[in-house]
Amino acid sequence: MSALIENFPHDGIVTVNRVILKPEFSIDDLQERVAYLCENVKTYHSDTGFIGGLVTLNSGNISNEGSTIGQTVESPLKNREALIITFWDNFENHEQSHRSKTFQPLFEKVLELCENGNEEIAYDMLWSGKAYSREEAEKARQAKAQHLEEAA
Repeated sequence: MSALIENFPHDGIVTVNRVILKPEFSIDDLQERVAYLCENVKTYHSDTGFIGGLVTLNSGNISNEGSTIGQTVESPLKNREALIITFWDNFENHEQSHRSKTFQPLFEKVLELCENGNEEIAYDMLWSGKAYSREEAEKARQAKAQHLEEAA
């Protein structure tokens, strides 16, 4: 495994929350509430298992090259669906963070935005990787070409 998230242990976990905004809330509401929540986690849990995280917003784009379920042009959840993804050293430390008195009020504020309630799923990391540098990519292509020649 090549590290994409610096200091992420080989046996770490990734958690994913899927938020679908209620119609009466905006992306600004989501960004503000999630920012407070993320700042809290960084402040109180950076030394108790939290390694990093990211929040993504559904852009509406659907890859017709990478999808096998129809040829939709735009996701109906554009600007309404977000993923809150966090990286932890282990599941117990993640769970402990949710029991924090400072975390719970902020978490409840985020849940108020959710049309879909909340289900946070933990995943074991199988692989992560950064892109090659230009030079590394060229060497990799040369090695592939040489290997294919030798195999022929």
